[in-house]
Amino acid sequence: QVQLVESGGGLVQAGGSLRLSCAASGRTFSTLTMGWFRQAPGKEREFVASNAWSSGNTYYADSVKGRFTISRDNAKNTVYLQMNSLKPGDTAVYYCAARFGSLYSWAYWGPGTQVTVSS
Repeated sequence: QVQLVESGGGLVQAGGSLRLSCAASGRTFSTLTMGWFRQAPGKEREFVASNAWSSGNTYYADSVKGRFTISRDNAKNTVYLQMNSLKPGDTAVYYCAARFGSLYSWAYWGPGTQVTVSS
């Protein structure tokens, strides 16, 4: 079992930055693939970024590539999402997720943290 808790959301003006954190517990963090997803009002949840535990490879949605950076600190059991050059279209609830590898589903989810970008 894995427990995830996000933090760091808030209100920011367009062009600003935020860093989200996700603290994990319950399983060896270093063997988990971690990801970030978001859901805007009236829209489906969408993939934002992920970090594979086995290879260290990172993946990004085209909409955030070059602006967002996912990173992890295995010593702190925490994954981060640094968000720069924020746009109003980035407004959403951001969720942290975990899975055991690319062949597995995203089985574990945090409760989410709200990010609001004002124009």
